[in-house]
Amino acid sequence: MRAASPAALRAGVSVAVPLLVVLVAGRPEWSMYAAFGAFTSLYGRNLTGRARLVMQSGAAAALVTTVLLGVLIGSLEVRNWPAVAVAGLVAAGGTAVASAQQWHPPGALFLTFAFGAVASVPHHVRDVPLAVGVALASAVFSLLIGNVRFGRPPGAGPVGHRRRTVDVRDAAGPVGHRLRAVDVRDAAWCGLAAGVSGALATAIGIGHPYWATVAAVAPLSVPGRSARLLRAAHRIGGTLAGLAVAAGVLALGLGPYPAVLVLAVLQVGAELVIGRHYGLAMVFITPLALLMNQVAAPRPIGQLLWDRGAETVIGAAIAGAVILLAAPGKRAGPRRV
Repeated sequence: MRAASPAALRAGVSVAVPLLVVLVAGRPEWSMYAAFGAFTSLYGRNLTGRARLVMQSGAAAALVTTVLLGVLIGSLEVRNWPAVAVAGLVAAGGTAVASAQQWHPPGALFLTFAFGAVASVPHHVRDVPLAVGVALASAVFSLLIGNVRFGRPPGAGPVGHRRRTVDVRDAAGPVGHRLRAVDVRDAAWCGLAAGVSGALATAIGIGHPYWATVAAVAPLSVPGRSARLLRAAHRIGGTLAGLAVAAGVLALGLGPYPAVLVLAVLQVGAELVIGRHYGLAMVFITPLALLMNQVAAPRPIGQLLWDRGAETVIGAAIAGAVILLAAPGKRAGPRRV
């Protein structure tokens, strides 16, 4: 827990400060762009120095790109089904990029979340420079915060030094070498799960289809069949418990500034426990996601809670089916490029 504290503090500061800035500017609708740029701080938590900078820079570029794509899809007159299709591509492409760059946390979860959330809101093409600028500024701030050290760096000492040297080499090695480690089938399965879950939620008419997409991508972001099935179960159980917490938090009717402080606390809490128990982390992440949604675009609380619960079950169930279908059979090892 102590080792996770610096990363948790960095994440909390990286989220809180950009959100406070957009609120002071009187533009709470920009909070979505700022928040997704701030997700840069969630990458490379156990790395130091150049290794962390390289990983976070790559993640920042990908996050800003997904915000850009989200605005473009959100500017369409009819955006629901195009958003589903592009979400599948983002999930597949994000999985491949994360594998190639050896990101930690792995997978396309945050990229899919960023794209889906932004695309779900009506936009105009003229919003692109603003959205990209806010997300980029927030990401750059996260990069700066990522270089702040709190206490003793992880792995200090001779052994730690050797480990960090390996980290730098792994994070910044030749691109061609990293690309050979990409599992094409894994990326394709992730894209399929994202597309099917989003399509089902859209067809049913639930209010936030991208939540189903995110719930489908989350279990597929970790390696191993058993670990993925466990994460799908944790996603459902943790979300249902988190909805009770979210109901209490949302019932308080917090103003924008207190809400940002609560968001920062929830982000810190999630970072402190996510490495130990994903289900417990969801108890923090669920109210965090819903409160963030309310800051940007308030909606009826009851409908918000229902949408989150129903779409989480849909997405995690589809992820479970994909995990079982993708289980190794008689074929040779996974196809890699």
